[in-house]
Amino acid sequence: MSSSLVSPGRWTHGLAFAAIAVLIFSGWFVVTRFTVTHQLRIWDVAALRFGAGAVLLAPVLFKQRLAAAAWLEGLLYAVLWGAPFVLLVAMGLKLTTAAQASSIVPALMPVMAGLMSWHATKRRPAGSTIWSYLVILIGLVALVISRPMTGGAIDPLGYGALMLAAMTWAVYSVRFRASRLSALQSAALICFWSAVIFVPVYVGWDLSRLSQASSQEIVFQLVYQGVLMSGVALFAYNRAVAVLGAGAAAAMMALVPVLATLLAIPVLGEVPSLLGAAAIIVIALGVVVATRRPSPVAILETAK
Repeated sequence: MSSSLVSPGRWTHGLAFAAIAVLIFSGWFVVTRFTVTHQLRIWDVAALRFGAGAVLLAPVLFKQRLAAAAWLEGLLYAVLWGAPFVLLVAMGLKLTTAAQASSIVPALMPVMAGLMSWHATKRRPAGSTIWSYLVILIGLVALVISRPMTGGAIDPLGYGALMLAAMTWAVYSVRFRASRLSALQSAALICFWSAVIFVPVYVGWDLSRLSQASSQEIVFQLVYQGVLMSGVALFAYNRAVAVLGAGAAAAMMALVPVLATLLAIPVLGEVPSLLGAAAIIVIALGVVVATRRPSPVAILETAK
């Protein structure tokens, strides 16, 4: 169902799921940035997230008889939005800041998803949507430029990893929109395949630094990475995509840098420059336009 034909009730329902995903994702960027710059490493984050998520969501897979095609589709989703995505974002977080990473990935992703949907359906988005993408891009560029103003250098490797993560997330968003898998099945398959592929490498190559972290830190990470991110956030985002469509749900994720930047101030001590703060406001305005429910007139004009 096209997002332009969604009833007001379902549209509100979809926005509620998107809001839950935004809240959890915002905290995740701050939590992960803190983690990879202290006791634990990138590999520990991925192992805790998908190891715990696979165990938590295992009943979803083994109480239902999924066809072989569904398992293969889940493998593709795991490549796009599973362990590789988390490792790319964690690398970007280590080399930039929470505000930078939480801006590039969620803000660039809806632009990529919108362009992919445009190419696939041959249906030109509304003029306001195109302008909103341009506004998001302008805000994103300004935010990257503001990095040296906060005392840090622009690291090409970090930004490259974040851009690649945004692209894989966009591909996932577009593909899942046409998937026959439910939101919960997709989340379970992503965790399952990510754990099957990554955890043996993590254990076999002795990548763990869990022994250097406190038990409280490990428990907290298990809950946030494994339960909230792998379970609740994945399910909520998938439901938002199913109801709102890839473009609108993806654009909602561009609100993540606003909340992540605010959280990073007290938690990480990362205060954005004036240019950075202004860029975040510009991105938020772009999101408001991109997620606005089309009016009946706009729907008719698009259909012509």
